Amino acid sequence: MEGNGGEGSNELFNITLRPFGLSDIDDFMVWGTDEKVARFCTWEPYASKEEGLNYIKHTIIPHPWFRAICLDGRPIGAILVTPGNDRCRAEIGYVLGSKYWGKGIAARAVKLVANIIFKEWKHLERLEAYVDVDNAGSMRVMEKAGFQREGVLRKYFILKGRTRDMVIFSLLSTEFPS
Repeated sequence: MEGNGGEGSNELFNITLRPFGLSDIDDFMVWGTDEKVARFCTWEPYASKEEGLNYIKHTIIPHPWFRAICLDGRPIGAILVTPGNDRCRAEIGYVLGSKYWGKGIAARAVKLVANIIFKEWKHLERLEAYVDVDNAGSMRVMEKAGFQREGVLRKYFILKGRTRDMVIFSLLSTEFPS
């Protein structure tokens, strides 16, 4: 599928989603070791290939819905959907290599996932995302992908030892064109 470029960009991107494999470790390490990428993530940058392989083996592969965001077949990021405690909702999260920021790729990937997940998980009515109040780029991604900003959850999440305010975004199955 084609992704559209970011504002002022006329680039086109061949964005696809696929499951991760252990053979993706070198591509994974590009963003997995990047401090800019890890800033708003729950994990610290990976220090070794072995750490990255363990994460792929023990977290990514067994996860119910975790995909590589690929550009021309090569992983440049990841996107996941985690079922909520209530069957009607799930949480979406993503990470993208910093050299691909601002090009519309993340928004395209989020739209692709919404299109897929609402078809695969027929019981799902709500897809939600929690974005750190200081992560303006991810807030733009959610808005470009059609998510509604619902509000700020004050002191909602502890990230790297600090309590953080989070902006909650949602997309309902009835709002997404099928």
